[in-house]
Parts: sequence; structure tokens; C-alpha cells
Amino acid sequence: MKPYSVIVYIGNRDVIEIGVDVELRELRSFCTAARLKSITKASELLQLGQPTVTTHIKKLEKELGTLLFDRVKRPIQLTPAGVALAGLATPLVEGIDGLAATATAAEEDGPVSVASTHDIISHALLRVVSIFLGVYPLAHLRIRSGLVTEVMDMVAHREVDMGLVPAIGSTEDFDFTPLFASERVLITPPGHPLLENPITSLDEIARWPLILRRRETHTSRMLEAEFQRKGVSYDVRVELDSMDMVKQYVALGMGVSVGPRLAIEPEDLDELGVVSLSSLLPVEQAGVVTLRGRTLSTPTRRFISVMKDTFSAVTSG
Repeated sequence: MKPYSVIVYIGNRDVIEIGVDVELRELRSFCTAARLKSITKASELLQLGQPTVTTHIKKLEKELGTLLFDRVKRPIQLTPAGVALAGLATPLVEGIDGLAATATAAEEDGPVSVASTHDIISHALLRVVSIFLGVYPLAHLRIRSGLVTEVMDMVAHREVDMGLVPAIGSTEDFDFTPLFASERVLITPPGHPLLENPITSLDEIARWPLILRRRETHTSRMLEAEFQRKGVSYDVRVELDSMDMVKQYVALGMGVSVGPRLAIEPEDLDELGVVSLSSLLPVEQAGVVTLRGRTLSTPTRRFISVMKDTFSAVTSG
């Protein structure tokens, strides 16, 4: 007996033995011909040549060591062994084919899950989502926020399909596609003294009370690391959870801030002074990060494509 074979009993004496070398395509051709009682009709339904379906059935008969069809009469009739096999194999083939169809539908209709930092979600990603839902109105999105390290952990543990982060260190575990430049800017109240002359050193900013996002955020860590490297004293007067809150506090004259330009909207310029710090702080490439080797769903690939088009249009414009 072949290893891992299945024994099917026919009546009291006859048996057929189904081994591991029986192929699904052979069973599919057999079951279709058995249901339609015609090899010609089976070949048309399966979109295969009639010789191919005939070959599948003959190969199956050879592997099982028994005839499955009585070909003397038309339409063709199943032999007792054929009846037994059809009863066993038809639910199996239909189940596998149904599973494939269900998996395809789930892959097409499944939600897109993305994680990003609060600033990107509130500004840059907001534009992408608006465009994406305009193109794919039936799509579903699941968006989660966190620090850069938290976003990377969510991607690594497959909690989300992708992350959108302001920067990523070198790693062999992820694929990274840059989408846009992430520049830092000085944010002040209107008419602030720091707006009068070009800023040549971070020392000039450190002299003023600072309104920053919490210390774990990427920009705050970068700024404070530069202050400490230069041995400059500084005073973080207020820490907040989002750049939208930071902008409101700065506009009221409570201090100055440093944040990503992507968090600055055109209407903010009516209430804030904004100065580029690209000559004093690194300009990084923000982009989409995915787990290396992970197969992305069709909706996820569509979302990434919309992101690329959206940010490309913004940077080129």
C-alpha cells in the first residue's frame, strides 16, 4: 500500500486506493466529467482541451488501478468504482475550489491597515485617505497611531499591513520606500524676534521657552540631542501630545517650537511664523515601511500606489 493512501470500499469485495500522487487537476477533470456525463462538456467547462481531460482521467484510472467510466454507452456512465470515487472526491474538489474563490474575494475586499505617527495621520495621510476613498469608495481602512518605534513594532508583528514613518534606520527586516522629504521648521508667534534675521545656530532657539511634543517623539529627540551635543542650556516649558496642540500654544505666545513641516497647513501661516531649519537639522526621507517578504493584499498595494501618486504630485507641484 502507498504511504498516506486512502482506501475506498465498493460493495463487499472491491476497493480503490487513492495515494498521495493523485493530482487535484485529475480529480477535477474526473468529477466534472462525472457530473456532466461527458468529457467534451467537461473540457468546455474547465476550458481545457478534450485530449487533456481524457489524459487526466486515464492517468487517474492508471494510478487507481481501475476503470472509472463505462465508455460503451453514450452518455458515458460511471462504473461502481467511479461512483464511489465521485462521492468521495466531488465534495473535496468543490471545497478546494470554493476556498480559492473565498480567499480571492477576501483578498480583494479586505481592509487596509496602516500605522503612522500622529502628525502624519493628521496632515499628510489625511490627503491620501481622502483621495483613496474617492477612487475606491467601498474600501475599508484601519489607521493606528504611535511613536516611530511603536509603528515599527506593529509592522514587525503583522498588526498592520504597513507603516508610514518620518525616517527609518538601516535594517534587514523591513522594506522602505521613500515618499517625501521630512524637514524641520521653527514655529513662532507672529512678529517674534527670531523672525527678524536668518537663524544660523540652534543656540538662538534655545534661548526661548520651548513648546514641544513629548520627549519620545522623533523631532523632540532629535532637537534635544543636538542641544545636548552642543552643550546648550534649554527650557522645555510645555510638552504636548500633538503638533496641532503645539501650534495653538505657540500662537498664544507661550513659547516657540520645532516640528515637521508636514504639520504646517497654509492657514497656519496667518497665526504663526515658520522658518526652515534644513541647514541646522537633518532633512530625512519619510516613507512607507513593510515587513520584508510579506505578501501585500491588492487593496494594500492600491493604497501604496495612491500614496506615491499623491506625494509625487505635492512635491512636483
